[in-house]
Amino acid sequence: MKYQYVNYLWENAVASKLDPVERLVYRSNILGGDQRITNTGGGNTSAKVLERDPLTGENVEVLWVKGSGGDLRTSKRENFASLYQAKLIELQRLYGKEPEKGPKTPAEDRMVAMYTHGTFNLNPRAPSIDTPLHSFIPFRQVDHMHPNAVISIAAAESSKRLTREIYGDEVIWTPWLRPGFELGLELQRICADHPEAKGVILGQHGLINWANDDKECYELTLSLIEKAAQYIAARYEEKGGDAKAFGGPRYQALDEGKRRALFATILPWLRGKVSQQKRFIGTIQDDENILRFVNSKDAARLAELGTSCPDHFLRTKIKPFYVDWDPQNEDLPTLKSKLQAGLEKYRADYADYYNRCKRPGSPAMRDPNPTVTLIPGLGMVAWGKDKSESRVTAEFYNCAVEVMRGSEAIDQYIALPQQEAFDIEYWLLEDAKLQRMPAEKELARQVVAVFGAGSGIGKEVAHRIVKEGAHVVCVDLNKDAAGATAKEITDQYGVGIGVAGTGLSNCGPAIGLSGNITDRASVRAVLDGAVLAYGGFDSIAVTAGIFVSPDSTGHIPDDKWGVTFAINVTGSYLVADEAAKTWREQNLPGSLVLTTSANAVVAKKGSLAYDASKAAANHLTRELAIELSPLVRVNAVAPATVVQGSAMFPRDRVIASLAKYKVPYHEEELTESLTHKLAQFYADRTLTHLPITPADQAEAFYLLLTNRLSKTTGQVITVDGGLIEAFLR
Repeated sequence: MKYQYVNYLWENAVASKLDPVERLVYRSNILGGDQRITNTGGGNTSAKVLERDPLTGENVEVLWVKGSGGDLRTSKRENFASLYQAKLIELQRLYGKEPEKGPKTPAEDRMVAMYTHGTFNLNPRAPSIDTPLHSFIPFRQVDHMHPNAVISIAAAESSKRLTREIYGDEVIWTPWLRPGFELGLELQRICADHPEAKGVILGQHGLINWANDDKECYELTLSLIEKAAQYIAARYEEKGGDAKAFGGPRYQALDEGKRRALFATILPWLRGKVSQQKRFIGTIQDDENILRFVNSKDAARLAELGTSCPDHFLRTKIKPFYVDWDPQNEDLPTLKSKLQAGLEKYRADYADYYNRCKRPGSPAMRDPNPTVTLIPGLGMVAWGKDKSESRVTAEFYNCAVEVMRGSEAIDQYIALPQQEAFDIEYWLLEDAKLQRMPAEKELARQVVAVFGAGSGIGKEVAHRIVKEGAHVVCVDLNKDAAGATAKEITDQYGVGIGVAGTGLSNCGPAIGLSGNITDRASVRAVLDGAVLAYGGFDSIAVTAGIFVSPDSTGHIPDDKWGVTFAINVTGSYLVADEAAKTWREQNLPGSLVLTTSANAVVAKKGSLAYDASKAAANHLTRELAIELSPLVRVNAVAPATVVQGSAMFPRDRVIASLAKYKVPYHEEELTESLTHKLAQFYADRTLTHLPITPADQAEAFYLLLTNRLSKTTGQVITVDGGLIEAFLR
């Protein structure tokens, strides 16, 4: 079969070298790698494999199935649960004895805890709630996917008729039933009643199909999706294609430059509004497909219906927040006004949904703010606890849009009934899983811009705070250095999963931007870049600085004096002044940490401009603390001389300092050796006799960026090893 709407990726040369479980992993990865086939974290695959029982030595049938919380694209062997197939089948007798047998009952939920009693070979991976779907189907290979094209059929008003029309007897339709034991029994019944069937469309959910050979199962999955996609494409073109999609256009998109400028302006304000309970990290998307939807005549109607597939609305909530704003005829204040009123209504609607649908013992109502915002002319903003989650949220609503496009092309889209949606969203087992998740890190949900992140203290600060959950905007005059620091972070922590956003929004926990802190426009561009990447920013660390050595006469030229103050003083002011505009719009508490120096209070020959600038920076810290209060705390870190890892100590300055202080050295010595000598010289002048490193400074920055010193502002913390000359006078 020729595939137009899915990617055929199976390679016999690869699969032939793998054992049966590795082949399952391989199949899962190539299926999960195509978002048209299944969404991030969605779908399941399984294989029933003969294994040697470690206790009896006999061959037994073992079900290998994707475990709870796994993602097919990235799954490895350890992400699959393994269970005795015979023990899973035996659970049917136990379930049958329950007097309250039936869907959505405590009895069915209790069966989930029973799955682990069938664990094979002490596999620690927890089985998912979909385990019975795979176990009770009497075939060795099973794929359960969430393809946009098939969900379009599953979420159409005439879903049952369409299934028959497209697939004949090959695929059977069954109405919505929450994933779990009862659905597994229903699939078992369908297989018995329709022995020639190869799959089932699960109403408003997805596709499950089977075979006894893994390659055959893979190709069947692709062919069933391809048939649905071809059917939709033909009907879509008959109805006018893109020009008539979603009822045709109602509004026109703003051009890219205007969209970026408006997003940069509105996002911090919007982030502040949706972060009333917990802060969110944003992802914007304004590509052709999402703009076609948000600008359409039917966008408001379809958005109000919400999503269909359970995987979708668990991320996107019961429905997105759509604001009916005319980008051609209405201005920014009008947009803000409509967003404000719409958010209040959204929260009220969500509370009403919760109160109407809650059951005895339901978990408490969760954050009522939307996770998806749709704005005509601009596009979509998705929110999550971190960048990865917001990107996945964006991906899921993209899938929902494609589902609606397909359903509307062939019939009429219908959403899952709200009570059914609530029972999934507030399922006690799902809530228990959330409660078991580890506590969030100290700087989770925070965005911190580090100016000077390309080297030295700034680079160390970036690495220190990302370990505590922060998203880091690495800023440096040297674009390559900023990018290198960001790459080091993303190489270590990954970029997360989910659909790539647009432009700057296509990032992970760190991005690198070039910025000149002596130029206000450059500073503004950097801060806007942070907003476009993450939806806003919370704190700023300024570590950029310069030391200018006197010329051969011991004099500092006027231009060098000006450069020193421009970078060490004015630059920090410009950053603070521009950031203040965003902080006030966002209206969330933040922190600004500057870098001064022990030299600010210790006069020394040969560093007149530097020392005077750092004294000014000390007082700038106090002034800014007053100016930015009470929303933003402003403090500073005052290092003593940091030699190792500092960009301000190139080899020639190290040698000059060694000569100045009459420390013995040889011209041919390695730079590392010379640097070590100078660092130890400075260390010996302190009470601790320990060299001061960038990591020492980073720890102080980290402390001030957290809430551990939440009542501290206008202060300068010294990290100098105990330099007596710098003691307060």
